[in-house]
Amino acid sequence: MLYPLSILALVLLALIHTTHGNGDGQISATPHSSDAIPYETRVYWMRRAISALAELDSPCPFAAFGSVVVNHTDTSDPKGKLVCMGVNQAAHVGNPTLHGEMATIENCSKVLTDLDGLYRLSPSEALKAYSQLSLYTTAEPCPMCASAIRWSGFAECIYGTSIETLINRGFGQISIPSQEVFAESTKLPGETVLIADVLANETDPYFSWQFNHSYPCPKGCERGSRDKFCKLQVTDHEL
Repeated sequence: MLYPLSILALVLLALIHTTHGNGDGQISATPHSSDAIPYETRVYWMRRAISALAELDSPCPFAAFGSVVVNHTDTSDPKGKLVCMGVNQAAHVGNPTLHGEMATIENCSKVLTDLDGLYRLSPSEALKAYSQLSLYTTAEPCPMCASAIRWSGFAECIYGTSIETLINRGFGQISIPSQEVFAESTKLPGETVLIADVLANETDPYFSWQFNHSYPCPKGCERGSRDKFCKLQVTDHEL
């Protein structure tokens, strides 16, 4: 096991059970009011997913899809414990499937099974550990990523910006919401709580400048004079 199940974990398991079984095989996104985790904690981890962009890539990447995986059953910190993080790597490594969530799951598997790391789990133990973990991501997972999240067996998936908003901002997307993918995954073992629109007012701007050249760049970035894309701002002492 990743950590012994705490009282919080038992509450989480109860929440998973009650929010996913509505008698007709459908899965609904959990409203914030029925969430067992304080909303302030959700906000904290969504901001960590946002900060992962600058930590692992840039404060204004074109594909601003960042994710963190958190263990809310670890009672050493009331907010939970960060296990791993990742950002969209498709353009960096030439792998079109390495969306933010996919890269994060890959990173987590390495962290959990690292023989010199904190967890040192066997592959089979790592697979089981995902059922205790929550994935926070800056934008709603695409159908590929939503499927990977369900196959991984995460306890929760929490996202900020919706697929609908991404499409409205100009991003090419497959118009299948995560909720629909989750609803069709009830034959998989385990269940994953889907929590939508957490801190969308802060994640949306990261997806609003790419196709709207009048929209301000994220903090720490500025538009290039030629291509009009937001790039890392260069300070005077760096010139």
